[in-house]
Amino acid sequence: MRYPHPGTTVASAAALALLLGAAPTAAAQPPALDHADVLQWKTIDDPALSPDGEWLAFVLMPMEGDPELTLKATTGDGPAVTVRGTDPTFTSDSRYLVYAVPPPESEVDALKRDGKSGDDLPEDALAVADIAAVFAGTEAQLDGIRDLGPVESYAVAPEGSWVAYVPVEDDANADDSGDADDPSEPAEPQASAEPAPASASSAEGSDDESETDDDREDGSPLVLLNLATGDETRYALAADYAFAEEAAVFAFTTSTANGSGDGAFVVPLDDVTQRAVLEGEGRYEQLALSKDGAQVAFLTDRDDAEADQPDFTLYRAAAPAWQAAPLADAGAAGIPDGWWVSEHGDVRFSEGGGLLLFGTAPRPAPETEDDTLDEDKVRLDVWNWKDPYLQPMQLVQADDERERTYTAAVHLDGGAVVQLGTTDVPDVRFAAERDAPHALGVTDLPYRQLLSWDGRYADLYAIDLSSGQRRRIAERVGRFARAAVSPAGTHAAWWDGDERHWKVARLAASGDGGGDGNGGGDSGGDSGGDKPLTASAAVPHPVWNELNDRPHNPSPYGSPGWTADDGAFLFYDRFDVWRFEPETGRTVNLTAGAGRTGGIRFRYARTDPELDHVPEGEALWQAFHDTEKQGGFYRGRTDREAPPAQVVMADKRFRLRGKAKQADRWLVTREDFREFPDLWVSDGAITDMQRMSDANPQQADFRWGSAELVDWTSNDGDDLQGMLFTPDGFDPSTEYPLLVYFYERMSDGVYTWRTPRPGGASVAVPFYVSRGYVVFIPDIPYELGYPGESALDAVVPGVLNLIDRGFVARDRIGVQGHSWGGYQIAYMLTKTNLFAAAEAGAPVANMTSAYGGIRWQTGMSRMFQYERTQSRIGGTLWEATDTYLHNSPLFFADKIRTPLLMMHNDDDGAVPWYQGIELFVALRRLQQPVWMLNYNGEGHGLRRDANRKDWAVRMQQFFDHYLQGAPPPVWMEKGVPAVDKGNTLGLELVEPDAR
Repeated sequence: MRYPHPGTTVASAAALALLLGAAPTAAAQPPALDHADVLQWKTIDDPALSPDGEWLAFVLMPMEGDPELTLKATTGDGPAVTVRGTDPTFTSDSRYLVYAVPPPESEVDALKRDGKSGDDLPEDALAVADIAAVFAGTEAQLDGIRDLGPVESYAVAPEGSWVAYVPVEDDANADDSGDADDPSEPAEPQASAEPAPASASSAEGSDDESETDDDREDGSPLVLLNLATGDETRYALAADYAFAEEAAVFAFTTSTANGSGDGAFVVPLDDVTQRAVLEGEGRYEQLALSKDGAQVAFLTDRDDAEADQPDFTLYRAAAPAWQAAPLADAGAAGIPDGWWVSEHGDVRFSEGGGLLLFGTAPRPAPETEDDTLDEDKVRLDVWNWKDPYLQPMQLVQADDERERTYTAAVHLDGGAVVQLGTTDVPDVRFAAERDAPHALGVTDLPYRQLLSWDGRYADLYAIDLSSGQRRRIAERVGRFARAAVSPAGTHAAWWDGDERHWKVARLAASGDGGGDGNGGGDSGGDSGGDKPLTASAAVPHPVWNELNDRPHNPSPYGSPGWTADDGAFLFYDRFDVWRFEPETGRTVNLTAGAGRTGGIRFRYARTDPELDHVPEGEALWQAFHDTEKQGGFYRGRTDREAPPAQVVMADKRFRLRGKAKQADRWLVTREDFREFPDLWVSDGAITDMQRMSDANPQQADFRWGSAELVDWTSNDGDDLQGMLFTPDGFDPSTEYPLLVYFYERMSDGVYTWRTPRPGGASVAVPFYVSRGYVVFIPDIPYELGYPGESALDAVVPGVLNLIDRGFVARDRIGVQGHSWGGYQIAYMLTKTNLFAAAEAGAPVANMTSAYGGIRWQTGMSRMFQYERTQSRIGGTLWEATDTYLHNSPLFFADKIRTPLLMMHNDDDGAVPWYQGIELFVALRRLQQPVWMLNYNGEGHGLRRDANRKDWAVRMQQFFDHYLQGAPPPVWMEKGVPAVDKGNTLGLELVEPDAR
């Protein structure tokens, strides 16, 4: 259905002027935004610098239409090439760009109109740009781009100029073994690479029914392409494939319906010689290569393929022989009795290659046939009060739970198998940068019931990887624990919410470096005498969120992690960066207190996102002024105290978006309310930035606006801040309609660019500002037990402050919010008539009925939200009954006099949509103007673009009617009867004489 342009409806000329708002009407003024206009705005996706830093690729993604991939040099003003494409990846030598080519949106839409769907729609194609060929002259040469055709999957080698891909088979050639040249390309050198002599014939199937497993399928053709030479090697019947991370090695597995061509193979890329690692009928799963490419591992059931419930065996092969040997199966010493090697567990080598990790699990009962008639089957959920998780949460997680595995390890120096994860300590975390003798075990099993009303808790264990023995190092750590192993594996660090401090513990026990207690068992006690260190004990300032206003322990200000070799653990207070050295106990303020003195929050800027540690020495600090909200960068150090040196600080928001792997060249964005966050390249000085994109030049063709901070005092005497957005040509002596939006504290975002495109739940601020509205977003602090009243005491004085300044029309004030914002609006409407119109999305209307409900998306009880988190009641329904009643708008619905629009969808997994129904039915009975929009099948926010566009139009019509005097649309005036559903949207405006 087509949506009417609000300026071309049956509205009168006078009404049209009101629709356009209070913006000046001078001829030189650009037009205000309309719904059709905002669809032009693009986002920037997948920005990527080539490893040598010489090239940049990025994707401009429109709301409607095809994505545009741009490739250009990062220096000079040379040419650029723009093609339809997504997911750009440079090869490690920076010579080639590999990217996906989605089919044209118009083509896909046409096929959908013809009834096509699923596999009948075209797949993405794969393309490769030879960068030197593309930019061989003064103009970009599109003939430097090779189209490899539609693909099912692909991978780019981390090392070298290689790409592997599975082409989409043409139905006409589905029986072809895949060795023929691509007819669309010149003939290129081919290498025969059949996985087994019988593969070609077996790929065509067999007439022998007895030899075919109905659950088995032939694999797919696989192409290994050397981009530097153009040579292709083709393999039939591939099932899985992978490149080594730091070596020129490729591996793949094969699968055939009759089992005659099954196997695992390795291809050293220096000679592209295929080596059979293991062959034989069976499934080959979980293919893994070591980082250095010297080892390959996988699971296979070939040794037990004829069994009704075949066992998997873990195999490994190493260069140069590449002959696979079994390492672990269900009978191996170290694997618990009754357990087996699970096909669902990831197989992976440790960082240094000394351990091979895999998954085990209790052997499931064999599947049995059930010939019970469907109508005779019992369908039942049993809710038991002893269950760790509520039944709905169990159902949400049931599929994952059926495939749950527990980490085991093979020590490759001796072959010993050690079970690390257990049913009572299922989560095992490893060092990120090298092999280490210890890991961290985490279990929340003793505390799972508490999740329904209190929060997440866990016990932490040091696990000896040589024996599987463990000892508890921390008990009942809270929701913000963020427990992790240090990069070199010597320590674990976590946040202790009760003590409000960072804790660090050595994973090796004193004396022997191992665990005590029985293998796989708990030693008891806290840490065998090794008490955790309090990393933040010497910091004279809070290292927790001082603005926490929820009834649970506050979160920490955060940590960037550890330095190299686990020398120090870094963390933050509100303003500064701190260093704790566990070996010496020394604590250092790295930013020398400059953050607290200057009111600037310093945080580590991770210039190399691939590093798992913070490098010692020079550092770049991300800077943010706590009250003025400017952003920027400072230089400092991570190894010693050093007053930060300012690089740049401005009324902008800056972000690092990437760094070249082999060069000192970074991607940076900067933005404010008027400036889109385009890509800029810097060689490291930041002040030398060169702009590389211009994603939305059309913004200059429309009225926009400005942003500023405003201050006022709440009814509780708190000094508050908020964001005020005013239209271009703003005249403080003119009264404007005001639209208020809020959630909690949001003023840190005053220098953030905001999209005018329709969103999933909330107002697009630039859209309304362009159309002559002033928009106000106030901060809200909360008093425990009184969330609704806290919002009232913060927002209303902020609005009155703006009215007193003379540019807000008191009778044209609207308010909009969603979820928590929707609840606060519903509450405020029972206490004030300040607003002429309100939209409250997905509001909780009745805390007493919502309290005992379920968040169906996760299966969690809603109790925790009211007692401990956002609703901030702080007690149970039976302990604080009056407080729940006081904060529930439904019980005061008769006080509401403000026209109310709600959006609450029938698949909302966060706030049950019956909450919206309760409020709607109450106001309908009270004969108060109320509307509720239910977008069928949508969740807590809108996902479908069609619904987002519809919602944006309806919300604008609602506010324009009440705040701008525009005629109402049909859906507001007369509704849309169910019998007309699907035939009309009711968006036409109703003339005054037709009402």
